[in-house]
Amino acid sequence: MRKSRRKTVAARRLVLVAILTLAVPAAGCGRENDNQTPADEAPVEVSLPSPATRGEVSLEEAIQARRSVRSFTSRRLTREEVSQLLWAAGGRTIDGVTGPTRSYPSAGGIYSLSILLAAGEVEGISPGVYRYDWRENSLRLIRSGDPRSDLARAALGQGAVRRAPASIVIVGDVQRTAARYGERGRDRYISMDTGHSGQNVSLQAQALGLGSVIIGAFRDEAVKEVLGIERETPLYIIPVGEPAS
Repeated sequence: MRKSRRKTVAARRLVLVAILTLAVPAAGCGRENDNQTPADEAPVEVSLPSPATRGEVSLEEAIQARRSVRSFTSRRLTREEVSQLLWAAGGRTIDGVTGPTRSYPSAGGIYSLSILLAAGEVEGISPGVYRYDWRENSLRLIRSGDPRSDLARAALGQGAVRRAPASIVIVGDVQRTAARYGERGRDRYISMDTGHSGQNVSLQAQALGLGSVIIGAFRDEAVKEVLGIERETPLYIIPVGEPAS
C-alpha cells in the first residue's frame, strides 16, 4: 500500500516537472529585448566593397565642377558609392609613422571625428543609422528605420536631407581634442578637421557623378536623438544622391 502511494506521488511529481518545463521558455527563446534590432530589418554589421584609389575624374575636374546640390532623383545609392564616400570622409589610407592613418589630416593626429551614415535608399543596406568602422571599411548598426524625415526636421526642415537617399553625418568627440589643446582645440581644431573631411566627401561625390550639400544648420540635441548618440557633437550633415538636374 505504501509502495503504491509512493509511486503515485512520484508520478505526480514527474508530471508537474514536465508541465513547468514546457511552460518556461528556453534561454534566448523568449521575447527579444526592446533595444535589439530584428534581423529582418537590418543586419548588425555590413561589410562594404573595397574603395577604389584611382578614378576616371581628375582632382582638378572635381574641384572645377563641384557645387551644392539640394535636389535629387529617386535613384538609390549603390553600396560601392557609399563605400567610396565613407572612405573619402575618414577611411583608412597609407600606414603612417604611428600606424594606419585616415583620409583627412587631423590636429595632432587625434582623429576625434566619427562618420555616420543615415541611410534611407541604399542598395543592399537596410534603412537605419550606421557607424562607419574606418579600419575595417564596414558599418555597424546604431538604430534601425529610415531616419531621413526625423533628421530633416532636426535640420530645421531642410528638404535636401529628406529627399537624398542617404546623408553622411560627421560627429566629433570635442572633449578629446580639447583635452590636448584646450580652448583652441575645442573652438578651432575640431572645426578644421570637420572641414577637411567634408570637402573630401564633396569632391568624392562629384567624382562619382553625384551631388552633395554641406549642412551646418540644425538643432544639435535633436540630431543626436535621431542618430542615437550621446557624447559626440554633430558637426556636418551631408546629403548625397544623384542630382535631379
